[in-house]
Formats: sequence, C-alpha cells, structure tokens
Amino acid sequence: MHIQQLLEQHQIIAKNTVPEWMIGCFKRRSISFASGETDLQTHVFWLQGRNLTIDLRLPIESEMVTKAWDKCDEQELYQLANYEGWSADSTWQNEQLSWSGGTSFQVHNRWPEPAILSRVGDCMIEASPYESYIEDWRITSRNAGALLSLELINETNLTTGEIRHQGGALIINSEWAGLVLGRANELSLSEQSNALREQVKKSVNDKNFLTQVFNFETSIAKGNLTTGFDVQFSTQPERVGKTLFSLEGFEFDEQANEITQCFLEGDQQIKRRFSIDTIEASFAYSGKTQWNKSAKKWFDAEQETIGRYLQKLT
Repeated sequence: MHIQQLLEQHQIIAKNTVPEWMIGCFKRRSISFASGETDLQTHVFWLQGRNLTIDLRLPIESEMVTKAWDKCDEQELYQLANYEGWSADSTWQNEQLSWSGGTSFQVHNRWPEPAILSRVGDCMIEASPYESYIEDWRITSRNAGALLSLELINETNLTTGEIRHQGGALIINSEWAGLVLGRANELSLSEQSNALREQVKKSVNDKNFLTQVFNFETSIAKGNLTTGFDVQFSTQPERVGKTLFSLEGFEFDEQANEITQCFLEGDQQIKRRFSIDTIEASFAYSGKTQWNKSAKKWFDAEQETIGRYLQKLT
C-alpha cells in the first residue's frame, strides 16, 4: 500500500494530544542562556506529532562531517559522536511539556528539563522552568497537509533474520518528515561515562563498538507524498540528499493495531513495525494564531508604524 492510501483509508486520531498549536515541524531560530549568551547558528529541528517528538541538533555546515563514520578519521569520529538526535513520548501537563521513553543517539539526557511553551503566529517560545534558557522556534510546516505520527517498534532484515533497529519514530508534518532508527541493542560501555564522544575517542580502533554506536539515525527531510521526501539534515552524513523512506509497502495490521512496512534494500527484504500515535490525511498547519479582537483592532489601526517592515521568516 502507498502511504497516501494508508492516510486516506485508515484515519486514526489519537485521543490524547498536545495542543494543536504545538503540532508541526519547527526550526530553532535562537537559544539564549542565563549567561547572557545566545546561539543563532546550531541547526535544530523539532517535529511534533500528537504524542511523539523527533529532535535533531547539528553544528554549522563548515563543522559538519560529510562522510560515513567508517570513512572518518579520529577527529571526525569525535565530531559525529557529538551529534544529537532522538525521539520520545511527549506529555502536556500543567502547561508544561515533558518527554519520556523513546531512544537517543546520546547515552545521557542533554536536555532534562520540561518545557514551558507558548505560541504567537509562527513563533513558539520554549522557556526553562528554572530560567536557565529560552528558545525561539519558528514553524516551517505552514501549509495544511498530512499528519502521520508512528513509533517504531523494530526493524528486521527478513532475509537474514537480524533485528537491525529497535525504537524510533516516523513523523510527517505536511511537507516535512523525520525518521529515527534506534540501535538494535543498548551500547556496552566499558566505563561509566555520560559523554559518548569520550567513549568514541577511547575506542577509535574498536570497529565492533563503533558499529554499535553509529547504528542510529535521525534524519529530517522535505518533500511530499507523491515524489517522496529528500533528507536535508542527518546524524548519518551519507544520507543527505537521499530518499528518507520508501512511500510503498505500508499495511495496517488490524489484529495487532500496528502499521508495518516491507521494502527491498538491495537484495534484502526489510520489515518495519510501528505502533500508532495518529494517522490523519489532513491537518491545519499554519503560521498564524488566533487574534484577541481588541488586539487585532489595535494591530490594524497602527499599521503605518508597526507594519512597516513586517515579513515572514523562513
């Protein structure tokens, strides 16, 4: 089944959900810390389903690694080991968003605090409850389109019987999509250290360990349900420019209430199993939020000055 057929024939809307203004693909514009310093350059994407989050954080282009891990030298491996990508269950409670479960490329939680969130127009503000930072996010999925949010159970090579990945997610927010493929097994760490980069630095000649470390993917892609989604940013540099996932091979397993996808990778038959967060053929993404009536009247009346230099940020 093509993914478009899946969306049209099996609409399943999650009963529990974060607020709808929070759903979509967001790119971070800035993060400011209590130190008085601000980061405007790190590439950070946040894809939000009704109860699932995908997050990717990468350095600026000049500091990105551009080849597969097994072609990297020691310094490049260290850089790759500093990348961040994860998926998790998200819970909205008491005006705060928190995350639990899921799977992460890093071996410790770099962002342990819940988030206080609010949104005006295309801008979503995330504040630390302990006033340590504040982030400015801008929605990139401005056009109405599909909302698909699936949690990966596992990915199996049916040809060999090997489980390749466990945990992860697939989220589509209109023209943006994200995919997380977790490691097949938890890392066997030789030392109790919370810094993956240090573990990699000490194990540059241990191919088995490095294979475990980098058997993880978080990728963000742009495209559509007709021609597919092309990877823009990824923890796997060689994936950039490639197709995020095949649009074919999806099936709804009524008995298990799961989504499966089977596809060929070379001469290998691969199967993915997903649990369902939400499947919606159309969701009203927008760069706008509702006006208070008196505020809209003020905005219209003062356009000569406040409207002089307005623009939509991309």
